[in-house]
Amino acid sequence: MLIPSKLSCPVRQQNSVVRDRLLTKLATAPNYRLMLVTSPAGYGKTTLVAHWAAGKNCLGWYSLDEGDNQLERFASYLIAAVQQACGGHCVKSEALSQKHQYASLSTLFAQLFVELSDWHGPLLLVIDDYHLITNDAIHEGMRFFLRHQPENVLLVLCSRTLPQLGIANMRVREQLLELNATHLAFNHHETQQFFDCRLKDPIDHADSNRLCDEVAGWATALQLIALSARQSTHSSQQSTQQSARKLAGLNASHLSEYLVDEVLDRVDASTRDFLLRCSLLHSMNDALIVKLTGGDNGQQRLEELERQGLFIHRMDDNGEWFNFHPLFSSFLRQRCQWELASELPKIHRAAAEGWLTQGFPAEAIHHALGADDLDLLRDILLQHAWALFNQSELPLLEQCLNALPYDRLIQNPKLVLLQAWLAQSQHRYAEVEALLARAESEMQQRNIVMEQDLTAEFDALRAQVAINDGRQDEAEKLAAEALRFLPYESYYSRIVATSVTGEIQHCKGDLSRALPLMQQTEQIARRHESYHYALWALLQQSEILIAQGFLQAAYETQDRAFELVSEQHLEQLPMHEFLLRLRSQLLWSWARLDDAEDAARRGLEVLNNFQQPQQLQCLAMLAKCSLARGQLDNAHHYLTRCENLLKTGQYHIDWLTNTDKPRVIYWQMTADKVAARQWLQLARKPDMADNHFQQGQWRNIARVQILLEQFDQAEVVLDELNENARQLRLTSDLNRNLLLSNLLYWHTGRKSEAQRVLIEALGLANRTGFISHFVIEGEIMAQQLRHLLQLNLLPVLEQRRAQLILREINQHHRHKFANFDEKFVSKLLTHPQVPELIRTSPLTQREWQVLGLIYSGYSNDQIASELVVAATTIKTHIRNLYQKLGVVHRQQAIQQAQHLLQVMGYCA
Repeated sequence: MLIPSKLSCPVRQQNSVVRDRLLTKLATAPNYRLMLVTSPAGYGKTTLVAHWAAGKNCLGWYSLDEGDNQLERFASYLIAAVQQACGGHCVKSEALSQKHQYASLSTLFAQLFVELSDWHGPLLLVIDDYHLITNDAIHEGMRFFLRHQPENVLLVLCSRTLPQLGIANMRVREQLLELNATHLAFNHHETQQFFDCRLKDPIDHADSNRLCDEVAGWATALQLIALSARQSTHSSQQSTQQSARKLAGLNASHLSEYLVDEVLDRVDASTRDFLLRCSLLHSMNDALIVKLTGGDNGQQRLEELERQGLFIHRMDDNGEWFNFHPLFSSFLRQRCQWELASELPKIHRAAAEGWLTQGFPAEAIHHALGADDLDLLRDILLQHAWALFNQSELPLLEQCLNALPYDRLIQNPKLVLLQAWLAQSQHRYAEVEALLARAESEMQQRNIVMEQDLTAEFDALRAQVAINDGRQDEAEKLAAEALRFLPYESYYSRIVATSVTGEIQHCKGDLSRALPLMQQTEQIARRHESYHYALWALLQQSEILIAQGFLQAAYETQDRAFELVSEQHLEQLPMHEFLLRLRSQLLWSWARLDDAEDAARRGLEVLNNFQQPQQLQCLAMLAKCSLARGQLDNAHHYLTRCENLLKTGQYHIDWLTNTDKPRVIYWQMTADKVAARQWLQLARKPDMADNHFQQGQWRNIARVQILLEQFDQAEVVLDELNENARQLRLTSDLNRNLLLSNLLYWHTGRKSEAQRVLIEALGLANRTGFISHFVIEGEIMAQQLRHLLQLNLLPVLEQRRAQLILREINQHHRHKFANFDEKFVSKLLTHPQVPELIRTSPLTQREWQVLGLIYSGYSNDQIASELVVAATTIKTHIRNLYQKLGVVHRQQAIQQAQHLLQVMGYCA
């Protein structure tokens, strides 16, 4: 919940001076990208910019305070200010900022600029008091903002110091409009206007000019002179001269003594007390003042301060919210610490209660901390902590929990649970276990007995920790206990426990139980708007359906996940990369390589603002795409990047399996037995093969064993994999396993067995849609498929798939074998072993192409379609090449092509 006053342009005071010379300069601001107004406190930065911006429809205003150094808070308010300026146009950016679903300010601003690309009107964004920002992450985000902001956006920064935003380049390019203290200092004419509208007795021009010179045009000094003159019993002339002498040469850091003498000591005791108490509030309204002071006329008293010129300003058009001038506010808070030290806890408690009444628990927490009232802090947390947790106020919550002694924390187990969830949500898994273990030990020592429903909530968290650590049995038991006793209203823990239970069944290979549990998780998560878990559940459903061989259903589930990402603005979460990676894997299986590569690259874009090791699996996918295309150099490039990442950290076993797959395929294609042997010596060998993760790792091992001619070992592995896959109905894994069995049988000369498992694999592919899994086996697969087609042994669907696979092999791999391009033919014709007939009567380039397609198993109609010519033309080409080769039918043409390739050393 945002405080409205922080998003309101300050209202111009009636007696403020119209500074025409500066307004004329500001009129040129739309020609620049950044307007920077810098000066020490009290030079009228905010007043000037507010006067200039007043009435502009495209205005967004953001007034900072010390609490805005928290990145999430800064982002929420800044996007809210932009939304004010553009009338709510940037809906996605607003949702991202509210739900904190972005990796960094840069990624949030990138989305903002996408939405602003079709906002064609001007947009003015003012950030006041930017000097309060010390968070480097915010500075970095704002540097990105300045580099990439649309041309129609003007950013205005008001600051006491030069912001750390690297603006020198903008100055050189004349994209920066600057106003500093020299510009902002009042001149003689403005000083005369200033006194004329504040003093009853006029002051002559000479005196006004002298006063202006003595305080160097410092607006706050002029205001203090006027205030002193009004409160003095002497004449205005005497008072202003005395005040000016005191202020001459002073700066903002030396004002305290003056403000005590000339302001605080001159107001009545009631007003003094009122000022000091109110100073603890960065912004205030009637209700807060009533709570703080015990009076019933808060609005009236605030307006009275305004009439007295006591450095208080209206913050909104309705005049409901006020704040003190920053210099005066800082001075008053310091005096409050001295003069009301014994009452400070009471004042802070009243402020906290006031903010709570208005629905701002985060503001209330700051005052509870200021009061050092641990009971109040505990009560606020018990009532509001989970709402703040869901709003991603994680740093604030951790600050609160760190402020509470452990003795108090352990007396409230819900807060211990919150502390553990804070660590869990920030991926500090080891810390979670330590926190839970300590809590359990402390509660046993103190004989603290938790109620059953709270114990169930702890069990849900423990289950999540256990499954993260791979302790499936423990996780299953804890999740079951949690679901048994959790009350219905503990929806977050129910979602967690249900999700863990589904994930456990998934890991066990019991997919028929895992799928409905993940569907249930999705439903509960959507009902309670826990969209992160809904997305996670959809991803799990997709993986399960892929394992079952239902790739089309998995594709449609992924579509639903993409819709959820778009609707709930989850684009910048790491889970979005997981979704894109799953889509890439599925598209790769279907040989939609361009789309698969695009999805993997988009996944890398999501990860731009995360640590590099998280890129591992997307890079592995890009390597697989290159391998399926036969682009070994590209594959080597990506695999090198993967191997460098593998050296930098620890990875989950599933990540290692997915990364090793393209590595072992690459070694197979390049016959790199040295690398394969080294890998096999260190490879992790799972105890079981009862889920598709473990099956994948054992397949990697079997492939390397086949490459190293360890055929007996590979056969033992594959027989067990096939048995488990059939028993658990892991259809996709069985499909992949059979292809490796085919490779094994081929290399061991068992051609009939190779043919049998290949036919079964083609049959399963009618369900899975697999193509690339066949293609990566290259020439060995092509030879077998051609033979099956020639023998007419395949049913219609399998025959069509075989032809599709052959076409892909021809396009991406067989260029080394059957693509008789000009370079290949040129070398062929000069080879001494090439038959004389081919030299004396060479084929045309088109006839060579046709021969290559005949060798690849294409029918006449398929060749015509491939070359985009009429079938009759193909028949003519075939008749001509038969004559030139001295053959009379297709099988002889295939044998002749194979002989030519053998001569050139392209096949055995």
